[in-house]
Amino acid sequence: MRTSTTGRVGQYAALFAYLVFLAFPFLWLVSTAFKSPRELGSLHPTWIPRDPTLDNFRQAFDEQPLLRAAGNSLLAASAAAVIAVLIATPLAYVMARHRTRLAKAATGWVVVSQAFPLVLVIIPLFLVLKNLHLINSLVGLVLVYVVWALPFALWMLVGYVRAVPTELEEAAAVDGAGRLRTLVSVTAPLLAPGIVATALFAFITAWNEFFFALVLLKTADKQTLPVVLTHFIGAEGVADLGPLAAAAFLATLPSLIIFAIIQRRITGGMLAGAVKS
Repeated sequence: MRTSTTGRVGQYAALFAYLVFLAFPFLWLVSTAFKSPRELGSLHPTWIPRDPTLDNFRQAFDEQPLLRAAGNSLLAASAAAVIAVLIATPLAYVMARHRTRLAKAATGWVVVSQAFPLVLVIIPLFLVLKNLHLINSLVGLVLVYVVWALPFALWMLVGYVRAVPTELEEAAAVDGAGRLRTLVSVTAPLLAPGIVATALFAFITAWNEFFFALVLLKTADKQTLPVVLTHFIGAEGVADLGPLAAAAFLATLPSLIIFAIIQRRITGGMLAGAVKS
């Protein structure tokens, strides 16, 4: 009993230390966002601001078009999430229900596609979008986000589809329902939690994406929020730390809120896929 209790205490201590390690950057960001310029320049920084202020938030909105950039990010991320889920759902169903060589090849593509660094694809991607006249276009950025999100969306949804009992589909077929009717009326409602979790995960990924938006968007009116955050850094690399922390804190909130809502469903989908595969 003593060994078991000691081991459990050690597990909780390790988990607590890991949570502190993960939370440290965010807590420091929040602290910095509410500090005055004098306190930010102090040689002895503190966790809790001595004289909290909202001036950094006001200055951030005055210096950069954060609302417009947030609107661009919201539009691109929402469109990419919806389109990716609409494409991935029927593909995931086929991959989960028909384990043919083509399905196995598609699964291999999902795994391999995650191994390529973005730097290897950005030049050919830029040339393709240039020929399609989609450079400096949110439409082109959405297409890139859809292709980027599809592999992981497929992987998540395949796990959810495999968790749906095939007996339900067989019963619908006995009642005379076709394949499409079965997918829409029987399988899709059961996949609703997985579809929502996948869509929100794709949204978060696109919302936080920086590299593609930096390369593909040229004018200020099209830039997304992660790109605009870099404008708080001067030409010589000196950051306007207070407004930057305030803007970064506001940009982080949607991801944190959404992930807090869907994290249990994401974990459930992954475990379902592991059990059924």
